[in-house]
Amino acid sequence: MSEAIEQSNRNEDDNVVRLGPRSIAIPEEWDAVPFEEAIELNPRYDKPDNGPFNYLPMDAVDEDKQTIEYWTEREKDDCTTTWFKNGDTVYAKITPCTENGKIAFINGLETEVGSGSTEFLVFHPRKGVTDEQFVYYLSNLPEFRSVTISLMEGSTGRQRVPSDVFKGGLQIPLPSLPEQRRIADILSTVDERIQQTDVIIEKTNELLSGVQKDLFTTGYSDDREVGTRRLIEAPLDWDIAPLSEFTTDSAYGPRFSSDEYDENGALATLRTTDLNDDGGINHETMPLADLDPSDFEDHLLKKGDFIISRTGAYCGICTIWDDYEIPTVPGAYMIRFRLDDGLNPLFLREYVNSSVGSKKVDVLARGSSQKNLAGSDLLSMPIPVPSRTEQDRIVEVIQAVKKRIQNEREYKQKLQDLKRGLMQDLLTGKVRVNTDN
Repeated sequence: MSEAIEQSNRNEDDNVVRLGPRSIAIPEEWDAVPFEEAIELNPRYDKPDNGPFNYLPMDAVDEDKQTIEYWTEREKDDCTTTWFKNGDTVYAKITPCTENGKIAFINGLETEVGSGSTEFLVFHPRKGVTDEQFVYYLSNLPEFRSVTISLMEGSTGRQRVPSDVFKGGLQIPLPSLPEQRRIADILSTVDERIQQTDVIIEKTNELLSGVQKDLFTTGYSDDREVGTRRLIEAPLDWDIAPLSEFTTDSAYGPRFSSDEYDENGALATLRTTDLNDDGGINHETMPLADLDPSDFEDHLLKKGDFIISRTGAYCGICTIWDDYEIPTVPGAYMIRFRLDDGLNPLFLREYVNSSVGSKKVDVLARGSSQKNLAGSDLLSMPIPVPSRTEQDRIVEVIQAVKKRIQNEREYKQKLQDLKRGLMQDLLTGKVRVNTDN
Protein backbone atom coordinates (compact mmCIF):
# COMPACT_ATOMS: atom_id res chain seq x y z
CA MET A 1 0.00 0.00 0.00
CA SER A 2 2.87 2.37 0.81
CA GLU A 3 4.11 2.16 -2.79
CA ALA A 4 0.82 3.62 -3.98
CA ILE A 5 1.07 6.84 -1.97
CA GLU A 6 3.55 9.66 -1.67
CA GLN A 7 3.77 12.87 0.35
CA SER A 8 2.44 15.94 -1.42
CA ASN A 9 4.52 19.13 -1.44
CA ARG A 10 1.83 21.76 -0.93
CA ASN A 11 2.45 25.42 -0.32
CA GLU A 12 0.53 28.60 0.31
CA ASP A 13 -0.38 28.91 -3.38
CA ASP A 14 -2.37 25.65 -3.36
CA ASN A 15 -6.04 25.65 -4.32
CA VAL A 16 -8.54 25.90 -1.52
CA VAL A 17 -11.81 24.03 -1.14
CA ARG A 18 -14.42 25.57 1.15
CA LEU A 19 -16.32 23.13 3.32
CA GLY A 20 -18.66 25.36 5.27
CA PRO A 21 -16.65 27.80 7.39
CA ARG A 22 -13.44 25.83 6.92
CA SER A 23 -11.01 26.15 4.02
CA ILE A 24 -8.80 23.21 3.12
CA ALA A 25 -5.75 23.46 0.88
CA ILE A 26 -5.74 21.00 -2.02
CA PRO A 27 -3.15 20.30 -4.75
CA GLU A 28 -3.13 22.69 -7.68
CA GLU A 29 -3.99 19.81 -10.04
CA TRP A 30 -7.25 19.25 -8.18
CA ASP A 31 -10.47 21.19 -8.61
CA ALA A 32 -12.72 22.71 -5.97
CA VAL A 33 -16.17 22.18 -7.44
CA PRO A 34 -19.73 22.70 -6.21
CA PHE A 35 -21.20 19.50 -4.81
CA GLU A 36 -24.03 19.37 -7.37
CA GLU A 37 -21.59 19.52 -10.31
CA ALA A 38 -19.85 16.35 -9.17
CA ILE A 39 -22.61 14.45 -7.38
CA GLU A 40 -26.31 14.17 -8.18
CA LEU A 41 -28.50 14.50 -5.11
CA ASN A 42 -31.56 12.25 -4.88
CA PRO A 43 -31.54 11.10 -8.52
CA ARG A 44 -34.85 10.51 -10.30
CA TYR A 45 -34.71 6.99 -11.68
CA ASP A 46 -37.15 5.32 -14.04
CA LYS A 47 -38.88 2.56 -12.12
CA PRO A 48 -40.23 -0.67 -13.61
CA ASP A 49 -44.00 -1.03 -13.38
CA ASN A 50 -43.80 -4.33 -11.53
CA GLY A 51 -42.22 -5.08 -8.16
CA PRO A 52 -41.36 -6.11 -5.62
CA PHE A 53 -38.36 -3.85 -4.95
CA ASN A 54 -35.56 -4.17 -2.42
CA TYR A 55 -36.29 -1.77 0.42
CA LEU A 56 -33.74 -0.35 2.87
CA PRO A 57 -35.04 0.64 6.34
CA MET A 58 -32.92 3.01 8.41
CA ASP A 59 -32.29 0.29 11.00
CA ALA A 60 -30.78 -1.97 8.34
CA VAL A 61 -27.63 0.17 8.14
CA ASP A 62 -25.07 -0.64 10.83
CA GLU A 63 -23.61 2.75 11.70
CA ASP A 64 -20.48 1.27 13.27
CA LYS A 65 -19.54 -0.98 10.35
CA GLN A 66 -21.36 1.14 7.73
CA THR A 67 -22.74 -2.01 6.19
CA ILE A 68 -26.22 -3.02 5.10
CA GLU A 69 -27.30 -5.84 7.40
CA TYR A 70 -30.53 -6.78 5.66
CA TRP A 71 -33.07 -5.82 3.00
CA THR A 72 -36.85 -6.02 3.03
CA GLU A 73 -39.21 -6.01 0.04
CA ARG A 74 -42.00 -3.64 -0.93
CA GLU A 75 -44.36 -3.32 -3.85
CA LYS A 76 -44.05 -0.14 -5.89
CA ASP A 77 -47.08 1.54 -4.31
CA ASP A 78 -45.62 0.95 -0.84
CA CYS A 79 -42.20 2.40 -1.67
CA THR A 80 -41.11 5.90 -0.71
CA THR A 81 -39.78 8.73 -2.86
CA THR A 82 -36.20 7.66 -2.03
CA TRP A 83 -34.71 5.56 -4.84
CA PHE A 84 -31.18 4.35 -5.55
CA LYS A 85 -29.09 1.93 -7.60
CA ASN A 86 -25.96 -0.09 -6.97
CA GLY A 87 -23.04 2.34 -6.79
CA ASP A 88 -24.98 5.06 -4.98
CA THR A 89 -24.31 6.22 -1.42
CA VAL A 90 -27.08 6.64 1.14
CA TYR A 91 -26.51 9.29 3.81
CA ALA A 92 -28.80 9.56 6.84
CA LYS A 93 -30.19 13.08 7.18
CA ILE A 94 -31.97 12.88 10.56
CA THR A 95 -30.56 13.16 14.07
CA PRO A 96 -28.97 11.17 15.68
CA CYS A 97 -28.23 9.02 12.61
CA THR A 98 -26.37 11.82 10.84
CA GLU A 99 -24.14 12.51 13.83
CA ASN A 100 -23.51 8.78 14.29
CA GLY A 101 -22.32 8.36 10.70
CA LYS A 102 -25.07 6.13 9.32
CA ILE A 103 -23.74 6.00 5.76
CA ALA A 104 -23.65 3.06 3.36
CA PHE A 105 -22.47 2.19 -0.14
CA ILE A 106 -25.15 0.39 -2.16
CA ASN A 107 -23.69 -2.73 -3.75
CA GLY A 108 -25.99 -5.61 -2.84
CA LEU A 109 -29.15 -4.50 -4.60
CA GLU A 110 -30.87 -7.42 -6.33
CA THR A 111 -33.51 -5.35 -8.13
CA GLU A 112 -32.83 -2.79 -10.86
CA VAL A 113 -33.60 0.02 -8.45
CA GLY A 114 -34.29 0.01 -4.75
CA SER A 115 -36.19 2.20 -2.34
CA GLY A 116 -35.47 3.20 1.21
CA SER A 117 -36.36 5.34 4.18
CA THR A 118 -37.23 8.94 3.37
CA GLU A 119 -34.63 9.88 5.99
CA PHE A 120 -31.85 8.89 3.56
CA LEU A 121 -30.23 11.28 1.12
CA VAL A 122 -28.93 9.59 -2.02
CA PHE A 123 -25.60 10.59 -3.60
CA HIS A 124 -25.17 9.47 -7.22
CA PRO A 125 -21.79 9.92 -8.98
CA ARG A 126 -21.94 11.95 -12.19
CA LYS A 127 -20.66 9.94 -15.14
CA GLY A 128 -17.16 10.93 -16.21
CA VAL A 129 -16.78 13.23 -13.19
CA THR A 130 -16.78 11.16 -10.00
CA ASP A 131 -16.03 7.56 -9.07
CA GLU A 132 -18.81 5.85 -7.12
CA GLN A 133 -16.62 4.63 -4.26
CA PHE A 134 -14.80 7.96 -4.10
CA VAL A 135 -18.20 9.60 -3.48
CA TYR A 136 -18.83 7.16 -0.62
CA TYR A 137 -15.50 7.87 1.06
CA LEU A 138 -15.82 11.61 0.49
CA SER A 139 -19.16 11.54 2.32
CA ASN A 140 -17.28 10.07 5.29
CA LEU A 141 -14.69 12.86 5.38
CA PRO A 142 -15.02 14.48 8.84
CA GLU A 143 -15.06 18.00 7.39
CA PHE A 144 -17.88 17.07 5.00
CA ARG A 145 -19.94 15.46 7.75
CA SER A 146 -19.31 18.39 10.10
CA VAL A 147 -20.78 20.82 7.58
CA THR A 148 -23.96 18.80 7.13
CA ILE A 149 -24.34 18.39 10.90
CA SER A 150 -23.80 22.10 11.60
CA LEU A 151 -26.52 23.08 9.11
CA MET A 152 -29.24 20.74 10.36
CA GLU A 153 -32.65 22.30 10.89
CA GLY A 154 -35.72 21.49 12.97
CA SER A 155 -36.74 20.95 16.55
CA THR A 156 -34.48 19.27 19.07
CA GLY A 157 -34.43 15.52 18.56
CA ARG A 158 -35.88 15.73 15.03
CA GLN A 159 -33.32 17.82 13.20
CA ARG A 160 -32.60 17.09 9.55
CA VAL A 161 -30.01 18.00 6.93
CA PRO A 162 -31.88 20.17 4.38
CA SER A 163 -31.31 19.41 0.70
CA ASP A 164 -30.33 23.01 -0.06
CA VAL A 165 -27.10 22.44 1.93
CA PHE A 166 -25.77 20.74 -1.19
CA LYS A 167 -26.78 23.50 -3.58
CA GLY A 168 -24.48 26.38 -4.30
CA GLY A 169 -22.27 26.88 -1.27
CA LEU A 170 -20.86 23.43 -0.56
CA GLN A 171 -17.67 22.56 -2.41
CA ILE A 172 -15.81 19.27 -2.61
CA PRO A 173 -12.18 18.48 -3.48
CA LEU A 174 -11.99 16.71 -6.84
CA PRO A 175 -8.89 14.96 -8.21
CA SER A 176 -8.81 13.28 -11.62
CA LEU A 177 -10.87 10.12 -12.11
CA PRO A 178 -7.78 7.85 -12.10
CA GLU A 179 -6.67 9.37 -8.79
CA GLN A 180 -10.19 9.09 -7.37
CA ARG A 181 -10.25 5.39 -8.25
CA ARG A 182 -6.81 4.78 -6.74
CA ILE A 183 -7.82 6.56 -3.52
CA ALA A 184 -10.99 4.47 -3.34
CA ASP A 185 -9.00 1.27 -3.99
CA ILE A 186 -6.64 1.99 -1.09
CA LEU A 187 -9.43 2.85 1.34
CA SER A 188 -11.55 -0.13 0.28
CA THR A 189 -8.57 -2.42 0.90
CA VAL A 190 -8.46 -1.21 4.51
CA ASP A 191 -12.25 -1.64 4.75
CA GLU A 192 -11.94 -5.23 3.55
CA ARG A 193 -9.41 -5.95 6.28
CA ILE A 194 -11.72 -4.39 8.87
CA GLN A 195 -14.61 -6.53 7.64
CA GLN A 196 -12.44 -9.66 7.73
CA THR A 197 -11.47 -8.82 11.31
CA ASP A 198 -15.15 -8.36 12.20
CA VAL A 199 -15.84 -11.87 10.90
CA ILE A 200 -12.99 -13.28 13.00
CA ILE A 201 -14.30 -11.47 16.10
CA GLU A 202 -17.83 -12.75 15.47
CA LYS A 203 -16.69 -16.35 14.99
CA THR A 204 -14.42 -16.21 18.04
CA ASN A 205 -17.31 -14.86 20.11
CA GLU A 206 -19.37 -17.82 18.95
CA LEU A 207 -16.50 -20.09 19.96
CA LEU A 208 -16.39 -18.41 23.37
CA SER A 209 -20.10 -19.02 23.94
CA GLY A 210 -19.67 -22.69 23.07
CA VAL A 211 -16.59 -23.07 25.26
CA GLN A 212 -18.34 -21.44 28.23
CA LYS A 213 -21.40 -23.64 27.87
CA ASP A 214 -19.29 -26.80 27.67
CA LEU A 215 -17.03 -25.90 30.58
CA PHE A 216 -19.83 -24.84 32.92
CA THR A 217 -22.05 -27.86 32.16
CA THR A 218 -19.62 -30.74 31.49
CA GLY A 219 -16.42 -29.53 33.14
CA TYR A 220 -12.79 -29.23 32.10
CA SER A 221 -12.23 -32.93 31.35
CA ASP A 222 -14.24 -35.29 29.15
CA ASP A 223 -16.06 -38.53 29.99
CA ARG A 224 -17.64 -37.33 33.21
CA GLU A 225 -21.09 -38.14 34.47
CA VAL A 226 -23.31 -35.08 34.27
CA GLY A 227 -26.62 -34.52 36.00
CA THR A 228 -29.09 -31.84 36.99
CA ARG A 229 -29.33 -30.75 40.61
CA ARG A 230 -31.21 -27.70 41.88
CA LEU A 231 -31.97 -26.89 38.22
CA ILE A 232 -28.24 -26.73 37.41
CA GLU A 233 -26.67 -29.08 34.89
CA ALA A 234 -23.10 -29.88 35.93
CA PRO A 235 -20.70 -32.78 36.55
CA LEU A 236 -21.87 -34.89 39.45
CA ASP A 237 -18.53 -34.53 41.24
CA TRP A 238 -19.02 -30.75 41.44
CA ASP A 239 -20.64 -29.12 44.45
CA ILE A 240 -23.87 -27.18 44.00
CA ALA A 241 -23.80 -24.64 46.81
CA PRO A 242 -25.19 -21.18 47.57
CA LEU A 243 -22.90 -18.21 47.08
CA SER A 244 -23.16 -17.52 50.81
CA GLU A 245 -21.00 -20.59 51.56
CA PHE A 246 -18.03 -18.87 49.91
CA THR A 247 -18.77 -15.28 51.01
CA THR A 248 -17.00 -13.82 54.02
CA ASP A 249 -18.59 -10.38 53.72
CA SER A 250 -21.00 -8.49 51.46
CA ALA A 251 -22.34 -4.94 51.29
CA TYR A 252 -24.23 -2.51 49.09
CA GLY A 253 -22.30 0.49 47.83
CA PRO A 254 -22.59 3.62 50.00
CA ARG A 255 -24.69 6.64 49.10
CA PHE A 256 -23.56 10.25 49.23
CA SER A 257 -24.64 13.48 47.60
CA SER A 258 -23.61 14.20 44.03
CA ASP A 259 -22.43 17.57 45.36
CA GLU A 260 -19.44 15.72 46.81
CA TYR A 261 -18.05 14.89 43.38
CA ASP A 262 -14.80 16.72 42.70
CA GLU A 263 -12.22 16.00 40.01
CA ASN A 264 -9.52 16.51 42.63
CA GLY A 265 -11.21 14.29 45.21
CA ALA A 266 -9.49 11.53 47.18
CA LEU A 267 -12.17 8.83 46.81
CA ALA A 268 -13.16 7.10 43.56
CA THR A 269 -16.53 5.46 42.86
CA LEU A 270 -17.07 2.42 40.64
CA ARG A 271 -20.45 2.79 38.92
CA THR A 272 -22.40 0.46 36.66
CA THR A 273 -21.59 2.71 33.70
CA ASP A 274 -17.87 2.16 34.28
CA LEU A 275 -18.28 -1.50 33.23
CA ASN A 276 -18.51 -3.00 29.76
CA ASP A 277 -20.73 -5.97 28.89
CA ASP A 278 -17.95 -8.39 29.74
CA GLY A 279 -17.24 -6.87 33.14
CA GLY A 280 -14.19 -4.88 32.12
CA ILE A 281 -13.54 -1.75 34.20
CA ASN A 282 -12.87 1.68 32.72
CA HIS A 283 -10.97 3.39 35.53
CA GLU A 284 -10.76 6.67 33.61
CA THR A 285 -14.51 7.25 33.77
CA MET A 286 -14.82 6.65 37.52
CA PRO A 287 -15.70 9.96 39.25
CA LEU A 288 -13.81 11.27 42.26
CA ALA A 289 -15.43 12.63 45.41
CA ASP A 290 -14.13 15.12 47.94
CA LEU A 291 -14.50 12.64 50.80
CA ASP A 292 -12.14 11.11 53.33
CA PRO A 293 -11.52 7.42 52.42
CA SER A 294 -11.11 6.61 56.12
CA ASP A 295 -14.81 7.40 56.61
CA PHE A 296 -15.65 4.57 54.19
CA GLU A 297 -13.25 1.95 55.52
CA ASP A 298 -15.88 -0.81 55.48
CA HIS A 299 -16.76 -0.09 51.85
CA LEU A 300 -13.31 0.27 50.29
CA LEU A 301 -12.75 -2.26 47.54
CA LYS A 302 -9.96 -4.81 47.80
CA LYS A 303 -8.30 -6.72 45.00
CA GLY A 304 -10.34 -9.83 44.22
CA ASP A 305 -13.68 -8.46 45.39
CA PHE A 306 -16.65 -9.68 43.32
CA ILE A 307 -18.95 -6.79 42.36
CA ILE A 308 -22.30 -7.00 40.58
CA SER A 309 -24.63 -4.35 39.24
CA ARG A 310 -28.00 -4.69 40.94
CA THR A 311 -30.35 -2.52 38.88
CA GLY A 312 -31.18 -0.91 35.55
CA ALA A 313 -29.91 -1.69 32.08
CA TYR A 314 -26.65 -3.09 33.49
CA CYS A 315 -28.39 -5.35 36.01
CA GLY A 316 -26.45 -8.59 36.46
CA ILE A 317 -23.16 -7.45 34.91
CA CYS A 318 -20.34 -8.31 37.27
CA THR A 319 -16.63 -7.67 37.61
CA ILE A 320 -13.64 -8.38 39.82
CA TRP A 321 -11.86 -5.47 41.43
CA ASP A 322 -8.32 -5.31 40.10
CA ASP A 323 -6.95 -2.64 42.43
CA TYR A 324 -6.44 1.04 41.68
CA GLU A 325 -4.11 3.81 42.78
CA ILE A 326 -6.98 5.76 44.39
CA PRO A 327 -9.13 4.30 47.20
CA THR A 328 -12.41 3.20 45.62
CA VAL A 329 -15.91 2.31 46.80
CA PRO A 330 -18.64 0.60 44.78
CA GLY A 331 -21.49 2.85 43.66
CA ALA A 332 -24.89 2.70 45.32
CA TYR A 333 -26.21 0.46 42.55
CA MET A 334 -23.50 -2.15 43.10
CA ILE A 335 -23.18 -5.02 45.58
CA ARG A 336 -19.75 -6.18 46.76
CA PHE A 337 -18.97 -9.76 47.82
CA ARG A 338 -15.69 -10.79 49.43
CA LEU A 339 -14.97 -14.48 48.83
CA ASP A 340 -12.94 -17.13 50.64
CA ASP A 341 -10.28 -19.30 49.00
CA GLY A 342 -12.75 -22.00 48.02
CA LEU A 343 -14.10 -19.95 45.12
CA ASN A 344 -11.93 -18.23 42.52
CA PRO A 345 -13.49 -14.78 41.96
CA LEU A 346 -12.58 -15.00 38.27
CA PHE A 347 -14.43 -18.31 37.97
CA LEU A 348 -17.51 -16.70 39.51
CA ARG A 349 -17.28 -13.71 37.18
CA GLU A 350 -16.93 -15.90 34.10
CA TYR A 351 -19.86 -18.02 35.21
CA VAL A 352 -22.21 -15.13 35.99
CA ASN A 353 -21.32 -13.22 32.81
CA SER A 354 -21.73 -16.33 30.62
CA SER A 355 -24.98 -17.30 28.92
CA VAL A 356 -25.22 -20.20 31.40
CA GLY A 357 -24.88 -18.21 34.62
CA SER A 358 -26.60 -15.02 33.48
CA LYS A 359 -29.86 -16.94 33.04
CA LYS A 360 -29.71 -17.95 36.70
CA VAL A 361 -29.16 -14.34 37.75
CA ASP A 362 -31.99 -13.09 35.51
CA VAL A 363 -34.41 -15.39 37.35
CA LEU A 364 -33.58 -13.57 40.59
CA ALA A 365 -34.13 -10.08 39.17
CA ARG A 366 -37.36 -8.45 40.34
CA GLY A 367 -39.44 -5.80 38.65
CA SER A 368 -41.05 -5.49 35.23
CA SER A 369 -40.02 -2.07 33.92
CA GLN A 370 -36.69 -1.99 35.74
CA LYS A 371 -35.02 -5.10 37.09
CA ASN A 372 -33.47 -5.15 40.55
CA LEU A 373 -31.31 -7.70 42.35
CA ALA A 374 -31.32 -8.17 46.11
CA GLY A 375 -28.13 -9.11 47.92
CA SER A 376 -29.96 -11.76 49.93
CA ASP A 377 -31.21 -13.44 46.75
CA LEU A 378 -27.71 -13.51 45.31
CA LEU A 379 -26.30 -15.01 48.49
CA SER A 380 -28.82 -17.84 48.28
CA MET A 381 -28.24 -18.42 44.56
CA PRO A 382 -26.89 -21.94 43.94
CA ILE A 383 -23.74 -22.09 41.83
CA PRO A 384 -21.77 -25.02 40.40
CA VAL A 385 -18.40 -25.29 42.13
CA PRO A 386 -15.64 -27.66 40.97
CA SER A 387 -12.33 -28.07 42.78
CA ARG A 388 -10.19 -24.95 43.00
CA THR A 389 -7.72 -26.55 40.55
CA GLU A 390 -10.45 -27.12 37.97
CA GLN A 391 -11.83 -23.62 38.54
CA ASP A 392 -8.41 -22.19 37.73
CA ARG A 393 -8.11 -24.29 34.57
CA ILE A 394 -11.55 -23.26 33.36
CA VAL A 395 -10.66 -19.61 33.90
CA GLU A 396 -7.42 -20.06 31.92
CA VAL A 397 -9.25 -21.57 28.93
CA ILE A 398 -11.94 -18.88 28.85
CA GLN A 399 -9.48 -16.03 29.28
CA ALA A 400 -7.30 -17.42 26.48
CA VAL A 401 -10.26 -17.21 24.08
CA LYS A 402 -11.11 -13.73 25.36
CA LYS A 403 -7.52 -12.68 24.79
CA ARG A 404 -7.83 -13.71 21.15
CA ILE A 405 -10.95 -11.58 20.85
CA GLN A 406 -9.22 -8.64 22.53
CA ASN A 407 -6.24 -8.94 20.19
CA GLU A 408 -8.54 -8.85 17.17
CA ARG A 409 -10.41 -5.85 18.56
CA GLU A 410 -7.14 -4.00 19.07
CA TYR A 411 -6.07 -4.89 15.52
CA LYS A 412 -9.42 -3.61 14.23
CA GLN A 413 -8.92 -0.37 16.15
CA LYS A 414 -5.52 0.08 14.51
CA LEU A 415 -7.10 -0.47 11.09
CA GLN A 416 -9.82 2.06 11.87
CA ASP A 417 -7.21 4.59 12.99
CA LEU A 418 -5.26 3.90 9.80
CA LYS A 419 -8.39 4.41 7.70
CA ARG A 420 -9.20 7.72 9.41
CA GLY A 421 -5.69 8.97 8.80
CA LEU A 422 -5.67 7.82 5.18
CA MET A 423 -9.05 9.41 4.50
CA GLN A 424 -7.87 12.72 5.88
CA ASP A 425 -4.65 12.63 3.87
CA LEU A 426 -5.86 11.09 0.59
CA LEU A 427 -9.19 12.91 0.23
CA THR A 428 -7.56 16.31 0.75
CA GLY A 429 -4.45 15.60 -1.34
CA LYS A 430 -2.04 15.95 1.57
CA VAL A 431 -0.75 12.58 0.46
CA ARG A 432 -0.90 11.80 -3.26
CA VAL A 433 -1.41 8.41 -4.85
CA ASN A 434 0.50 6.77 -7.67
CA THR A 435 -1.84 6.25 -10.63
CA ASP A 436 0.76 4.69 -12.95
CA ASN A 437 -0.04 1.09 -11.92
